Amino acid sequence: MYLPAHFTVAELADIKDFVAHVAAADFVSVDNDSQPLATLMPCIWKTDDNGHGTLYMHMARANKQWESIQDGARALAIVHGPQAYISPSNYAAKAEHGKVVPTWNYTAVHLSGTVSVSHDTEYLREIVRELTDHHENSRSKPWSIDDAPSTYMDAQLRGIVAITLHVDRVEAKAKLNQNRSQEDQDGVVADLNQSSKSEERTIATLMSTDGSKLFR
Repeated sequence: MYLPAHFTVAELADIKDFVAHVAAADFVSVDNDSQPLATLMPCIWKTDDNGHGTLYMHMARANKQWESIQDGARALAIVHGPQAYISPSNYAAKAEHGKVVPTWNYTAVHLSGTVSVSHDTEYLREIVRELTDHHENSRSKPWSIDDAPSTYMDAQLRGIVAITLHVDRVEAKAKLNQNRSQEDQDGVVADLNQSSKSEERTIATLMSTDGSKLFR
């Protein structure tokens, strides 16, 4: 990831909260013909004392991507946050000198490391349980994998494989016009707050609250 200093997010707690909030990543690997492959998967990230840890995911067995993965190979997980087109028309600098161009504001986290694939049913069951509990716990009547017949759940688990990314590099970026003047930023925020797109209004909120935050 290209990380200019003014866009870099270094606070691990914020990065962890962001990944937990999004709870999904584009998992990218390279097959035996050096072709990049990608699948969007739900994920759970458990960090270690070094702030790396392990990212747990699962993939459909029918998805051929896992068949080309060699244990220990390098892989990347991309966690996307909100994003928005930024028009230079909103910059105060446009009226001053006109030397402005459009840009794209966004937040994202890249987790890199070595990958392993597992078909172990109990390992898969725990991954699915944790993913499900993460999303169900806030519901008034949370669903549990124990609510389904065990034979049915066993059959479902046979249809997926576990993808585990052993993270050794964490990169986080919040590109939110931090390199522009306060007047330029204020103009962008005012414009985005009027947008019909919730994602663009979220970018406005991030710019207004803390230019280094990944989400709020």
